[in-house]
Amino acid sequence: MTQMTQRNHNGTKYLLRRVEALFEIGVFCVVYFYIWKFCYREHGFYPYYGNGKFILAGVYAMLLLAVMYNCEAFKFGYLKYADTLTAQWISLVIVNTITYFQLCLMANYMLNAVPVLILTIVEFILSATFVYLYTAFYHTLYVPKNMIMISGDPSKSVLSDKMKTRSDKYNISAVIPAENGLDAIIKGIEGYDAVVLDDVPARLRNDVMKYCYGKCIRTYAVPKISDIINRGAEEIALFDTPLLLIKGYGPTSLELFVKRLLDVILGVLALILFSPFMIIIAIAIKLEDKGPVFYKQKRVTLNHRNFDIIKFRSMIVNAEKKGEVIPAEDNDPRVTKVGKIIRPTRLDELPQIFNIIKGDMSIVGPRPERVEHYEKYEKDIPEWVFRTKMKGGLTGYAQVYGKYNTSAYDKLRMDLMYIENYSLMLDIKIVFMTLQVLFKKEKTEGFEKTK
Repeated sequence: MTQMTQRNHNGTKYLLRRVEALFEIGVFCVVYFYIWKFCYREHGFYPYYGNGKFILAGVYAMLLLAVMYNCEAFKFGYLKYADTLTAQWISLVIVNTITYFQLCLMANYMLNAVPVLILTIVEFILSATFVYLYTAFYHTLYVPKNMIMISGDPSKSVLSDKMKTRSDKYNISAVIPAENGLDAIIKGIEGYDAVVLDDVPARLRNDVMKYCYGKCIRTYAVPKISDIINRGAEEIALFDTPLLLIKGYGPTSLELFVKRLLDVILGVLALILFSPFMIIIAIAIKLEDKGPVFYKQKRVTLNHRNFDIIKFRSMIVNAEKKGEVIPAEDNDPRVTKVGKIIRPTRLDELPQIFNIIKGDMSIVGPRPERVEHYEKYEKDIPEWVFRTKMKGGLTGYAQVYGKYNTSAYDKLRMDLMYIENYSLMLDIKIVFMTLQVLFKKEKTEGFEKTK
């Protein structure tokens, strides 16, 4: 495929996704308009009988676009059907909840919520239809690429197995060991649509990437730690030689101040919202075995500082012997009856709201590790200390995009991608994505299985 053909191919794909997304939002807005017209119009909305109704629809469209974009709800074909549908449904629930309270505020009293519930159900059905059709259309137009993998150590590589789980997008037909050398690799690349570089030595990787770039061959590369650090670098254009400035201290003081301010505000709001559930859970834990309600555990956060993370106790008292770490497993007999309910739903994590308000944690950040795990990883992976450039979080980049069997090194890479590309919008996106994680078993298993 020529460079121009490849560019047009990609441009068409992105354009199609945008047209599909806008059409879907347009349909949702039409449904919302008719629900408002027949169910809410007479409830004090006289100013919106004229052109004002288009303002209502426009605000609804902008909310849909913002929330669905941050939930990655428009990645038809890129994500699996179920993942895209989950993202869309969560987005619709968020937007329709906000819209309901918006209408109540405009009417100056609490409106009947049934029409909004009907709106949500109708949109769920439409969403399932759109996502199915768009996903099928994507896979009809874009067949899996015939790929070759260059691996630093094929016997230890797991990337090929991971990519095989998405056979609808990737087809790795051959694997070449990096030790075969550049000439053999270049010869082996011929006839393939794309190349995957997995843990290839730096010099060889650079040579292969330059070759593929020159031939317009699509290349997928597993980033090294230095690559991720470079992504957050600042460009210096004072000379005729390009420079990249790597500051090495993550977000700015202003960004950290805003992040802390939002942690306190949202933490207090969350405490008020979830306090009834927390009281019920605390009573249930106490009634079951008369033991302590909370469980504390030493974790490592910003600048290597240790703190006590707080959780609802979901296991029997003294489930871990002193100095012994025994990870919980499925059907673990140490898990209490209450624990079997609050652990899968992540309700045992709610007391960490206190950690966030106190300042030990942030809502979003690298997940703070247990002290003993941190010490082990630090010995095995010297760069592990880079994670402590930011305060530990209730959720994070690795929790959203990782899985239960994600290696410590891969988690480090993901956490550094968050640190080096930090923005308030990224935090918002991760919060939205976390809502989806709670509905995916393979994802929730990625959280610590501790008391």
